[in-house]
Amino acid sequence: MRTFSTVRRRRLSLSVGLLHQRQHFTAKSLPLSQEDRVKKLAKRKYQTTAIGEPQNLGHISTDKNEGVLFFDNVFPLKLQWLLRLPGSAEKSLPGLLKRVNNPDVAAAEPSSIIHRALPPKIPLKITEILPRLKDGGTFVKFSYADGTTVTEIEDLLQGHLRKTPIKPWFNPFRRVRAFLVHGKPWLEDLYRFPSSRLKVEFLPATSGAAAAELSQESLYSIFRQYGKLADIIPQPADSKVIPKYAYLDFAKFRDAIMAKNCMHGFKILEESGGGETGTVLRLGYEAKIKAHWIREWLLSHPRLVIPAIAAVVATITVAVFDPIRTFFIKTHVEHTFHLSNNKLYRWFKAQATDMLTFKHRNAEDAGLKAIWDDRKDSIEQIQKWLVETADTFIVVQGPRGSGKKELVLDQALKNRKNTLVIDCKPIQEARGDTATIGAAAKEVGYRPIFSWMNSISSLIDLAAQGTIGTKTGFSETLDTQLGKILQNTATAMKRIGLQGRKKDDNDAGLSDDEFLEAHPDRRPVVIIDNFLHKNQESSLVYDKLSEWAAAITTANIAHVIFLTHDVSFSKSLSKALPDRVFRQISLRDCAPAVAKRFVVTHLDEDGEAADNPKHSAAGDQNLPPSQGRKDLGELDECIELLGGRLTDLEFLARRIKAGETPNQAVREIIEQSASEILKMYLLDIADQSQRAWTPEQAWLLVRELAKKDELRYNALLLAPTFGSKPDSTLQALEQAELITINSPNGRPARITPGKPVYSAAFRHLVADRVLSARLDLGSLNQLIAGENRSIEKCEEELGRLAELGEKGHGVESRVRWLVGKLQVSQEKVEKWEQESIGLKRVLEREF
Repeated sequence: MRTFSTVRRRRLSLSVGLLHQRQHFTAKSLPLSQEDRVKKLAKRKYQTTAIGEPQNLGHISTDKNEGVLFFDNVFPLKLQWLLRLPGSAEKSLPGLLKRVNNPDVAAAEPSSIIHRALPPKIPLKITEILPRLKDGGTFVKFSYADGTTVTEIEDLLQGHLRKTPIKPWFNPFRRVRAFLVHGKPWLEDLYRFPSSRLKVEFLPATSGAAAAELSQESLYSIFRQYGKLADIIPQPADSKVIPKYAYLDFAKFRDAIMAKNCMHGFKILEESGGGETGTVLRLGYEAKIKAHWIREWLLSHPRLVIPAIAAVVATITVAVFDPIRTFFIKTHVEHTFHLSNNKLYRWFKAQATDMLTFKHRNAEDAGLKAIWDDRKDSIEQIQKWLVETADTFIVVQGPRGSGKKELVLDQALKNRKNTLVIDCKPIQEARGDTATIGAAAKEVGYRPIFSWMNSISSLIDLAAQGTIGTKTGFSETLDTQLGKILQNTATAMKRIGLQGRKKDDNDAGLSDDEFLEAHPDRRPVVIIDNFLHKNQESSLVYDKLSEWAAAITTANIAHVIFLTHDVSFSKSLSKALPDRVFRQISLRDCAPAVAKRFVVTHLDEDGEAADNPKHSAAGDQNLPPSQGRKDLGELDECIELLGGRLTDLEFLARRIKAGETPNQAVREIIEQSASEILKMYLLDIADQSQRAWTPEQAWLLVRELAKKDELRYNALLLAPTFGSKPDSTLQALEQAELITINSPNGRPARITPGKPVYSAAFRHLVADRVLSARLDLGSLNQLIAGENRSIEKCEEELGRLAELGEKGHGVESRVRWLVGKLQVSQEKVEKWEQESIGLKRVLEREF
């Protein structure tokens, strides 16, 4: 039975002609034992071939009956860094190993390893040992007697190493191996370190000849004996690089080292596929790690990298920034950094009260006191609700300027510490997701906020979608961002409600939810102001706030109070809490008596006697302003014109303080309101698409409300001026505060002016003949144009019916109806034309 060595020897000899020649000699007796020869060579300190010397030029020269073996696993590969140090480290390392007082380390000394690796009776004589620290092995040059072949010596040596394996201390899992050197190794000391990839270049054996490029099968049969090959990569077919080459990827480093040292410079003969003159193999290490391989891998795997980056960023955000943001929200709710809560500031303010006067603020507070006295029941009702455990909303509804915010913050929550005010107006009016996120974060004290990252993330997500075909989830929607802000806010408020809780309390055994439910007075209060402001544009913010408010209310985290002017608030809030009855307080304009008391109190708190002789009675310089002025008798009539809106009443009081009479002040206010109405609703603008109504539609409401205090909603829908979408037009005008739509039981029923002062302003505008003529003329032109279109349609249909001729039996009734409709429209056009002529005369004659 053939042994493995015999099969390998034959395969290697047939495929590539491993040996240049085979010589047989007669064995002679050796004068010294094998152990003595090895030790004698060790004393010579392993003479190495000097690189660059003229006699050998860095190669191992062999004569007749000489060969070279390469032993691997003699030195640890981790010591390659020693080669970078000054001096000849490769020469000094064997001596260093010998001097180590350790039997295991001393056993790894090259002479000991070689002595143990050689069989007791091997017919060779060692002539030179050349250690290769960089390759972790040693070249052993030997001579042999006639009658012995180098192949037999190799087989005998390898058989011995398999039976008695040698495993050095630095690599106990791999044995020492030895192979015959078939090529002409190059002993260089360049900084070229081993790699598992070898580059095999095919060189011509003689100058001017052509080299043959070996196939993958030939390369495999040559190099497989040295270790497992992971891959063979030939030179690309379109490559013009000379000389031709191929890459060999070994599974292990030391297999590549053995192949390189044994086969470098090996000549492939013609019969083995090496060409006419033969092909020489030149081997060198090739680094497998490419430059910037990490960057290239990241760029070449976007489906994995981009979601991983998004996950890392999200993790860092949650782990690092969320606690910081929760802290800032908590301080914002507790007003920790507010100057008014600082003890030192309050002390300075108290000391300066005697030196400084705050008359303006005192006047405002005193004026509002009259209002709060009138609304005392509402204030007490809100305070009672805040100490109850009912998990529902508190809604304060009233027109703009009715004092909703002042009623809640300054009166009902006057002594309440933990309050959070969220104003929906800046959030809703923000343009773009970035601005909306920033406005929402500012309202709750959420910082740091990187709202600009949302736009950048969207661009990255869009680019990734174009690259890999799917969204990566790197960017977040506005809904998600708002959800994060509100979630952190809820966490902060829950901590506020639980702070101050002690382990020795009577209710220490309660859970957090049970504790908050049992102590409603500890919960913070959230005031959502301007709820449903411009909700026609987008309801995302309001839907998100409603859902969040419902969550913290039902979880007993906080009380929630909504301030709104929209009477249809229940539609939005019922989506969030469909099974709850809301606690509601409706605010209306002040009654005339309360309004007069508000103005008079404002004047009295000024603290100065009336010093204007024009409006003062003789000898009344020491009386308060409300008694020292002769013109306050006009106040009842003025308040009746002005109404009971707080903002207007405050404006009136300030004008009277400035020296105007009540009639002058009210007249100025009415004229100013009329100018605002004219500019905002009636005059044409460059971009009419910005308005949801036409000047003619707004003028119709102004003219009719100047005649009546209220209009029927459904009757107004029949007016031809409002066209096909009267409901949307009226809702837009209500949103713009020109009118107020009263909806009892949720059904629009009556239309009134947006402010009480608007009634007088409407009459003031209608009394202007030129303005009325101009706007009436525009309305008539619109009506005439509409009727002319109707007439054209009737005429077209009558023409089509006339073309039927005798076939048009049974259409007489349709013809009569069209003729009657045409006649009615014509009469309207003629009437409006006559009115237009009169209006044009007014425009021509008057200024």
